[in-house]
Amino acid sequence: MRVDLDGENAGLDGLPRFQRAAFHTRRLLRLGCGLAGLGLLGLVLAMFAMLFSPASLWSAVLMNNAAALWVLVAGMQSAYWIARWRAHALAVSHGSVIIEPLTVDGPLDPDQPPGWYDRMLGRVSGSSVSLLTHIGLPTVWLGGWALLSLLVVKWAWNLSLVGSALGPMGSIVGAVALLMAFGLLVLERQLTHELTAEWPEAAQLAQLTRVAIASLLLSALCLFFSTPDRVWPARLAVLIGLLPVLVALEFLLRAIMSLFSPRSERIEPRLLASSFMAGLLRWPPQPLLALQNELHNRFGIDLRQIWAFTYMRKAFLPVLAVVLGLGWVLSGVHEIPMQGRGIYERFGKPVQVYGPGLHGGLPWPFGRMLAVENGVVHELATSVSESNAVEQVLEPAEGPAPLSANRLWDATHINDKSQVIASSAGDKPSAQKQSFQIVNMDVRFVYRIGLTDQAAMAATYNTADIPTLIRSTASRILVHDFASRTLDELLGEQRAALSADIGNAVQADLKKLDSGVEILATVVESIHPPAGAANAYHAVQAAQIGAQALISRERGAASEQSNLAELNASVVTDNASAGAREVLATAQGADLRFSAERKAYDQAGKAFLLEQYLTQLSQGLTHAKLLILDHRLGGDAAPTIDLRTFTLPADPTAPSKAVH
Repeated sequence: MRVDLDGENAGLDGLPRFQRAAFHTRRLLRLGCGLAGLGLLGLVLAMFAMLFSPASLWSAVLMNNAAALWVLVAGMQSAYWIARWRAHALAVSHGSVIIEPLTVDGPLDPDQPPGWYDRMLGRVSGSSVSLLTHIGLPTVWLGGWALLSLLVVKWAWNLSLVGSALGPMGSIVGAVALLMAFGLLVLERQLTHELTAEWPEAAQLAQLTRVAIASLLLSALCLFFSTPDRVWPARLAVLIGLLPVLVALEFLLRAIMSLFSPRSERIEPRLLASSFMAGLLRWPPQPLLALQNELHNRFGIDLRQIWAFTYMRKAFLPVLAVVLGLGWVLSGVHEIPMQGRGIYERFGKPVQVYGPGLHGGLPWPFGRMLAVENGVVHELATSVSESNAVEQVLEPAEGPAPLSANRLWDATHINDKSQVIASSAGDKPSAQKQSFQIVNMDVRFVYRIGLTDQAAMAATYNTADIPTLIRSTASRILVHDFASRTLDELLGEQRAALSADIGNAVQADLKKLDSGVEILATVVESIHPPAGAANAYHAVQAAQIGAQALISRERGAASEQSNLAELNASVVTDNASAGAREVLATAQGADLRFSAERKAYDQAGKAFLLEQYLTQLSQGLTHAKLLILDHRLGGDAAPTIDLRTFTLPADPTAPSKAVH
């Protein structure tokens, strides 16, 4: 029942909630200040924890509990305003307090007109007071506490936290959280047993107290069981913040909706900080009953008078039983994807291997289907553990290459496995087995579960962990196989056949164990010395390469000198042969010319001699300036012919052209 001070209910002495309003006001003020101080202390400690240990769950635990306490403080402050109004209303009814309207003080000197600054301050203060009066101070405080709780939980929200060892401090803080939860439990029991006539808001405050109790209990559980190898305490410590977040969101929504509701200082206010989400924290949980009561109290809708809801409540259990029974029967229907197979077990005994498709059988637990891969190909490195494979971070396709792609010998790779091989030192074969060398190699196996039904059965029932089995078998075979091989053999001509030998040996052992695994390919990615010996091995290789280069260089120089000598000898021989041939040809030509001239002399006689004389004379006098005179010409006016202007082709030796 709400009270109007201007109505008939102005006499409030007979109402218990007005009689105890002053006591409730003092009690709520003390509790609210104490819980707000605890929340502030938790926030400060959380800030120090984030500063020194950001990866631990201390910040999440402290901040979430601070948010839960502030949600409870918001409810207590909202109830405090109501209790204060009742105490004030009771004092008004007794006549000890006179309600006066809120006014803005004028200037100190009425004769002096106010300045622009005083007028501006008056307008701002008047507007602020008017706005605050319209909104209501309880609404502002409720929205402020809700926003603060949301910000704190958002600050502590981090689902990537990992487990951490808290040590004795975790146990101590967990014990303190349990003590605080016990104190709040005592407060919750007191609020629950409060009579509605004496304190109507006690039930809603008890529900909000359960939110803080639940947050403290879950936080103590996380602190007690937090270890480095457990992840769930850290996840739970972060998810605790959902409880105060839901209640804070509801408070914020109620504060916003209250702005559209008319309010008057003469009418008894209602509790704004009533939470439907907090009302669900009860045992047994009754969400439908809470919704029904909320609709009836807020909107006057009584769902109990609607026949459909009554029928739904009565038929709920039978319908639920039918749905559960149908779901149990349908548990015997199994869908197998295209890349899988299924082994059907009836009463724990394998019956048949089914291919992809929809198959039916007995419902669980009388029949079940075990999933088996169907032709899925896997790649396995002999020295990579499962933890490393899970923790590997994928690099962007457009970014720089990851460090794992570095194939230099002076870098250690997680995929490399050290093996002991025979040393190639020594001249005798027996000396090669007396010492050993160490190399790192990356051997990978490409495998799949066999495609036959027997292979599927063997892989499911005979092998608990296929990658571990392949890795252990391969390690044993690699140690046995490489113990008799040298580094030159591994890096040389036997490198091609090495993969086939390893794959055949591993497949033979897996077949002997009836594992159902089929080795498709064996890939030897790299073979190199250990990273620690990389520099020394590089120096040995550099010296060997330098020696081979020097030998090749000297052989090239010797070959060059030999070829040059052969070339010079061939040139001298060819020149001698050409000179001899030239001399012989000259001699033969001279002999042939002599024979021809002799034959011509025999036939022509003096004419041949004259012709030869003139020929030699013409050759000798080719470039000479001549004046030829015939001594047989006489007289004073003897005819003279100057032959200096005559040149060849005139033949001066021809008889018909003789000059007389």
